[in-house]
Amino acid sequence: MFTADWFFLLDKQLRDMGMDSDAQSFDEIKANLSQRHICSPDEFATHCAYVILAGGFSQKTAKKIHAKIMAAISENGADFDSLLRLFNNKNKINAICKIWNGRDDFCRDYYQLPDTDARISYLSKLPHIGKITANHLARNLGEDVVKYDIWIQRLGVIYAGDRGLREKIDNGKLDPDVRRACDDMFGALCAATKCPRGYIDVVLWKSCQTGLIKDLS
Repeated sequence: MFTADWFFLLDKQLRDMGMDSDAQSFDEIKANLSQRHICSPDEFATHCAYVILAGGFSQKTAKKIHAKIMAAISENGADFDSLLRLFNNKNKINAICKIWNGRDDFCRDYYQLPDTDARISYLSKLPHIGKITANHLARNLGEDVVKYDIWIQRLGVIYAGDRGLREKIDNGKLDPDVRRACDDMFGALCAATKCPRGYIDVVLWKSCQTGLIKDLS
């Protein structure tokens, strides 16, 4: 594990399975992380809506719901009642409406911030976007960052070879030692593969989600 050959085999297997996507295809993700595309307000709000909807769902289900929501917004605007009929989650629909209706200001304020850390902090304060989801959103917006979710934390702990870190894994609050282990893992894989951190993150996450990487206990 944790070699360039291992990583590129996972990448190939995912592509062969037709699982090479998140909100975008693997190739689009890699290109955007290598040279960030500046989003329009509509694109910005669309990315926000996707990560809001993705929490708790498979990627396939999230994409279907997201497509329906965005089609409805395109036709009728961010109307709370009509969107709620499509997806019965008041908190998520309310957040999507707030971001869509305020998209010009949210997008402008995001791009005015001077560095990646400041932009991620800003995203984490948007409606229904927490700290971990902010990293997912930032990556989809072209920031070369990772989402320290439970699978990535487990991989980082395995990479560190420190069994004591297992007790510190927490999907709600990222422990500094676990984050350090994850960052060390990404640093080694970046050096070995020459791929962006964010791209390595999405390949590893998808490999865990599809079962290509097993035994993360």
